[in-house]
Amino acid sequence: MIQKPYLVFLGDVATEPLAKTAFGVRDWLPGEVLGQSRRPGCGVDLGLPELTPEQAAQQGARSLLIGVAPIGGAIPLSWIPSLLAALEAGLDLVSGLHTRLSDIAPVRETASRLGRALHDVRHADRVFPIATGGKRSGKRLLTVGADCALGKKYAALAIARALEAQGVDTDFRATGQTGIMIAGQGVAIDALVADFIAGAAETLSPDAADDHWDIIEGQGSLFHPAYAGVTLGLIHGSQPDALVVCHDPLRKVLHSHAGYPIASLQTVIDRNTEAARLTNPAARVVGVSLNTSRMGPAEADSLMAELEDRHGVPCFDPMRSSLRPLIERMLQP
Repeated sequence: MIQKPYLVFLGDVATEPLAKTAFGVRDWLPGEVLGQSRRPGCGVDLGLPELTPEQAAQQGARSLLIGVAPIGGAIPLSWIPSLLAALEAGLDLVSGLHTRLSDIAPVRETASRLGRALHDVRHADRVFPIATGGKRSGKRLLTVGADCALGKKYAALAIARALEAQGVDTDFRATGQTGIMIAGQGVAIDALVADFIAGAAETLSPDAADDHWDIIEGQGSLFHPAYAGVTLGLIHGSQPDALVVCHDPLRKVLHSHAGYPIASLQTVIDRNTEAARLTNPAARVVGVSLNTSRMGPAEADSLMAELEDRHGVPCFDPMRSSLRPLIERMLQP
């Protein structure tokens, strides 16, 4: 059991997309994040109190959560003193990176000596089957997008919350480390052997009542040269009835792959729908979710209205807009 509240560790990352875990727990676990801890040179600020591990422990923190995801998912050697300091202060460690905390000898030995817990949430503790492709009962929505780190998790969480508010039987299904830290359960899809991704997605969203909705957090992008395989397996295994396409209108090239321009929204809609219809011929796009955090309200509203007219589906920002039109579209027979 992961112990909360958290002190969020930002390391020395330079840009916000690398800190999406930190922003996710800050935004979706209000009251459970006491502060932030940063190394020199860090270019990200959550707007939370700057605390040492000792100060955080004195204020009631129970765990240091690594809130960043460097390219490749490795834990840099320069972070180890900070992790050891947290253990010495009485905090457990929580990580969603590919490198296991328990594989780092000083961390493992210090945690053992002090009786602290090491939580590697990215690594599943079960074996998944090969996908069957068989139709499952219940309804499913999957968030997809043109790139990584542009709002698929936020959209899924907001949609699940809006459905619950209307009394719809709903589960948020986490597929990444941040979602798991928020929901308390799920499967980190991108840490699995490729042959088992679709099977894990089937297992994550099992048979359900006909009026039940699973809202499945998307991962990666069909348009990403590194992560498209993860996305495709998740799409096939999820068998979504509904797709919400997530988009950052100000992003022109892929994050961390500047040689690849962002695909047009219509292309993203077409390719994801085509992929989804392999295992669910009735799959359809029901909405577009925009990340308008760097736009003014009037500019954002104008763009959303324009995209609604162009693509014929509700367009919204999950952090700024009403989701009622989207929910109505989802629930149409």
